[in-house]
Amino acid sequence: MGRDLQRAFLWMIFLLAIFMLWDAWQVHNGKESFFGTPQQIEEQVSQNVAQTEAEQTPVQDSRAVASEVNVTVASPVVVTTDNFKMTLDANGASVARVELLKEKETPDWKKQGFLSFIFGKDEQDPGNVVLFNTSAQQVYKAESGLVGGNFPNHRTAFSLISDNLTMKEGQDELQVKFRATQGNVELVKTYTFRRNHYGIDVQYDITNKGNVAISPSVYMQLTRDDGKVSTDSAFYNTYTGPAMYTEEENFQKISFDDVADGDAKFPAKANEGWVAMLQHYFLTAWVPAEGSSRENYVRQLDEHLFAIGSIVAAGEVAPGTTKSVQSTLYAGPQDQRRLEMIAPNLDLVVDYGWLTFLAKPIYSLLAFLQSIVGNWGWSIVLLTVLVKAILYPISASGYKSMARMRDVAPRLKAIQEKYADDKQALNQAMMELYRREKINPAGGCFPILLQLPVFLALYWVLLATVELRGSEWLLWVNDLATPDPYFILPLLMVATMIIQMKLSPKPADPTQAKMMAIMPVVFGVMFFFFASGLVLYWLTNNILSIWQQWYVNKQIEEERRKRTIS
Repeated sequence: MGRDLQRAFLWMIFLLAIFMLWDAWQVHNGKESFFGTPQQIEEQVSQNVAQTEAEQTPVQDSRAVASEVNVTVASPVVVTTDNFKMTLDANGASVARVELLKEKETPDWKKQGFLSFIFGKDEQDPGNVVLFNTSAQQVYKAESGLVGGNFPNHRTAFSLISDNLTMKEGQDELQVKFRATQGNVELVKTYTFRRNHYGIDVQYDITNKGNVAISPSVYMQLTRDDGKVSTDSAFYNTYTGPAMYTEEENFQKISFDDVADGDAKFPAKANEGWVAMLQHYFLTAWVPAEGSSRENYVRQLDEHLFAIGSIVAAGEVAPGTTKSVQSTLYAGPQDQRRLEMIAPNLDLVVDYGWLTFLAKPIYSLLAFLQSIVGNWGWSIVLLTVLVKAILYPISASGYKSMARMRDVAPRLKAIQEKYADDKQALNQAMMELYRREKINPAGGCFPILLQLPVFLALYWVLLATVELRGSEWLLWVNDLATPDPYFILPLLMVATMIIQMKLSPKPADPTQAKMMAIMPVVFGVMFFFFASGLVLYWLTNNILSIWQQWYVNKQIEEERRKRTIS
């Protein structure tokens, strides 16, 4: 039965690898993937959006905010800074597209290195990362306006009242202003860009030109389709979708599925916090002014279209007077140091789940090491060395138990053969052997269980650290956030696992021994598709473990030699 299970498992891994290669080859030759394509979903989104736009009317109150979809009827405005190339629609002065000029898209790793011989080498520049985008392939935008009456909203035609749309060399700040009037209310929307900042200050100046006091509210929403991000991996999950922070519920993700099913739960009212759309390594977020009361909402606009937003009351605006509301729009990488400066707890979008209490200090240490050595690859190596050194006493205890188990394996086997028909006598004889040789049968497992949370926390830190994107280590490893295109690191890791297996005592159970024997193959296949930074961590940890296990084995041999002499 054990041999049948082993054979079935190996065939499953082999067939899965063949299928993934075949599917990638189909896509490479312009055919449809077995899993479908994000473009098909996005095109359907665009068709649904167009149909929805034709049927809807201008915003009348806060309940209608999320049901509105922008329609472009005028020439867009393009603003260029050191960080952004941003397109704003004249309708609503809404953000329709943002290209991050300092963040390059990740090249297709399947067309690099060894696999380039199979799929062909891609010499094209992958271009810059695009977050907001309004096209036939994707709907993702930032909209804002007024609700509570016949006021300017994100469907109102705005006029540009700024002359300069480009941040010049040496210029630290750029302001771009739009103006719109509707129903005796004038709204001036001002975008303020700062050099080397991904946070954009957005100010709303509301002027009452009528004869009656008004009480408008400012809404800020992010609208996005539920299509997959092209850089998502099929071998590990990262979250794409809405998120929110309030003091009442802290940080929470709100999945597209929960919104579609009507199961989304979140604080409808708050005095602090922010709303965001997340994807691997990047996010967009609206951050109202701290201390301002707001109403939060998350809604499905169409089959594949969703919105999350906040509504902030501007208060009463008397005839002939002006009131202002402040907010910040963030569009950029999930860089924790930057996010901490934008808003309290915005850095929580870099989510490590229940291991945050461990992952946060691990990230801080990793960033500190990088600031010293100037290379994220070597900082991962040093971090692994430090973690291994801290846990050395625990792991050494486990290796000693394993070494002693290896030493007594022949005697243990003889006991099992002698008492094969008497289970009670077998257990007594085994426990007597363990007591005499000072062996804890669980000694090899307990240290691993203690280290497991640290390893998992470090895994998520490496998976979520945006600074690893495009970071080189040495020689062929030119992007720690993508798989090794030559499979050298995974193959080295498999080799270290085989060496570890040879140094460890062989399990007494034949089935268990066979399963342990195929573990390097299983892990090797998995790690072929993992980011190089993650494989580098496991490889370094394995090398250190091999040295430690060898050293402990030598200590045990010396102890045995001394006992023999005495």
